Amino acid sequence: MAERSVLLGVDWPGAGTWPLDDDLGELTELAHSAGAEVCATVVQTRHRPHPGTLVGSGKVVEAAEVAAAASATTLICNRDLSPRQLRNLCDQTKLKVLDRTQLILDIFASRARTREAQLQVELAQLNYLLPRLIGARANLSRTGGGIGTRGPGETQLEVDRRRLRHRISVLDEAIAAVRVDRQTQRSGRGTLPSVVLVGYTNAGKSTLMNALTGSTVLAQDALFATLDPTSRLLKLPDAGEVILSDTVGFVHDLPHHLVASFRATLEEVTLADVLIHVVDASHPRRQEQVEAVEAVLRELGAGDQPRITVLNKCDLAGDGEGLRISARTGLGLGDLLSAIADALGRGFVHVHVTLPYGPLLDLVHRRGHVISERFVENGVELEADCPPALAGRLERAGR
Repeated sequence: MAERSVLLGVDWPGAGTWPLDDDLGELTELAHSAGAEVCATVVQTRHRPHPGTLVGSGKVVEAAEVAAAASATTLICNRDLSPRQLRNLCDQTKLKVLDRTQLILDIFASRARTREAQLQVELAQLNYLLPRLIGARANLSRTGGGIGTRGPGETQLEVDRRRLRHRISVLDEAIAAVRVDRQTQRSGRGTLPSVVLVGYTNAGKSTLMNALTGSTVLAQDALFATLDPTSRLLKLPDAGEVILSDTVGFVHDLPHHLVASFRATLEEVTLADVLIHVVDASHPRRQEQVEAVEAVLRELGAGDQPRITVLNKCDLAGDGEGLRISARTGLGLGDLLSAIADALGRGFVHVHVTLPYGPLLDLVHRRGHVISERFVENGVELEADCPPALAGRLERAGR
């Protein structure tokens, strides 16, 4: 049964990057993704946030009354709450209180399937909860679970700060090991170019991954449908193979706890040869979503990465700037493959070598673009365009 919730929306000059109505619209989608039923919304515009309760005392009373009338048990705020605000709102409304970051963290906890994703989500949750233990304990004292209590939840909130910090330290070490494993995996890929899908959550990245590679990555019409990064081989026309990777979707004002905790996963973005920025062309706030993704990329240090912007779901929308595709129908995917090959080709190195028979020849055909080859005594005279690392290997092995 869905958990009945009331949204508390507050706005003030410089409060956020989106208008309040749009912010609340996305908060409603987030709440639904977490399993909540939104019963009502209480809104206030202020000159500045109330230091003790975020909104004024009258709005606190109104929120409690609206929740009681709707038989709601949870109050979800569109802004992040300080430990003091969380504690006071919880005490004064007698409701379980969540802010936007905690709601997103809860969704991430429910979506994490692999050990890697679970470690990173738990670290983000504990870093968020550490300064909020008192208010969080108050929340748990009046609820038996539900939204906002998944992941480490009840077990971690009952321990003292010393033990909590110890757990964070353990998670830091485990995630550092994950980073080493990912580096090893990347080394094992040899010289294959890396192409990474990025975009706003629910823009259609996983659907595009499936359409391009024939894989069966989970793809749902929901926010943060999948967290776990996936990589597949992708064959480009006349340009060899590349590694295509999917990443977690972004949102505007993405919580810093998540960016920090998922840095091991998001390193794929910073190391990519080409980024494919997937935009939901049918979304009414698509330009704001584009700007939100660009902000996260800058925070990751990937703001200058080469990229191809694709307007997905173009079968549902009009014109726009970018390569128009539909991952669902297959429209424009051939043009996208050509665009990826062109983008990678701009960084390829031209080689003219004679190679002995062996695995390097197969590697050139798989990872580069062979222009000509002529069989000679004890080898093959080859002219090709290749990724720089592979070109170096060919020069060293050739004669």
